[in-house]
Amino acid sequence: MTTTPPTYPNITPRKIRVIGVPLDLGQSRRGVDMGPSAVRVAGLEARLEALGHIVEDGGNVAVAIPEQKKEGHPNAKYLKEITATCTKHADLVLKTLEAGKVPVSLGGDHSMAVGSVAGVAEFYRRQGQKIGLIWIDAHTDINTPESSPSGHVHGMPLAAIMGLGPVELSNIYNFSPKIKPENCVLVGVRDIDAIERENVHRAGIEVLTMRDIDERGMRTVMEEALRMAGRGTAGYHVSLDMDWIDPEDAPGVGTPVRGGATYREAHLAMEIIADHGRMLSFEIVEVNPVIDEHNQTADLAVEMALSAFGKTTNQ
Repeated sequence: MTTTPPTYPNITPRKIRVIGVPLDLGQSRRGVDMGPSAVRVAGLEARLEALGHIVEDGGNVAVAIPEQKKEGHPNAKYLKEITATCTKHADLVLKTLEAGKVPVSLGGDHSMAVGSVAGVAEFYRRQGQKIGLIWIDAHTDINTPESSPSGHVHGMPLAAIMGLGPVELSNIYNFSPKIKPENCVLVGVRDIDAIERENVHRAGIEVLTMRDIDERGMRTVMEEALRMAGRGTAGYHVSLDMDWIDPEDAPGVGTPVRGGATYREAHLAMEIIADHGRMLSFEIVEVNPVIDEHNQTADLAVEMALSAFGKTTNQ
């Protein structure tokens, strides 16, 4: 007996290019460099195609490994190598958009987001437009080399995107900041350093914490975030750190923190993004198969991508 695969008439097919960024220079816990492979193994391409999308795999950005390099300045370890990776990644994202395709980037640690955002922002800057940013994460990632207690660059990408430094990362394509403060929104934050709070205020960006989600509900929070990111923009890049989801459902992440979004809350957030239809680019970061359980977190990452690209419990 043959079964007919499900069809999703409410989903508009999109051309998607998957880009792997196996970067783990931004943190001390190893393993997130295997994240792109784990997400591919979980069937990302086939499962997106089953929704009707046209998907191609653009391969991986070449990344140095720590064993090959010196870590450099202790306040921003491997900054030179991370900047080189983010610049190459930005070029791939830019070329993907020029080809009329949606970039889906797989990490790797969150420092790779500097390349993702730079590529999207540059593409639309050339058309006289700006973009928004939805940063979904347990952490604010807005340390600078001066404020970071560890010197790990995966705690600095949002600072670089907002023009607070490090300068090398901030100035990809020679403009900064990449996002206007009024179009940058953090969602689901629950672990913020005291100095990072100051940097958030300096940057002037909006933060919607897990308490906001607890008190007001996911729909209200996401609608507000998308409204702010979409105000006067061509659309927005969505940066999803899997540590936003509670470790009970996503144990295999770079920096787990208890008290995150539930399985259903996470799906709802992605479904609301799909409903609005203004996502320009998408990335999933910090999947660490070394500490995962049976590829559970990578499988959930694929489910998040499916929901962000139109799959719902109603279809």
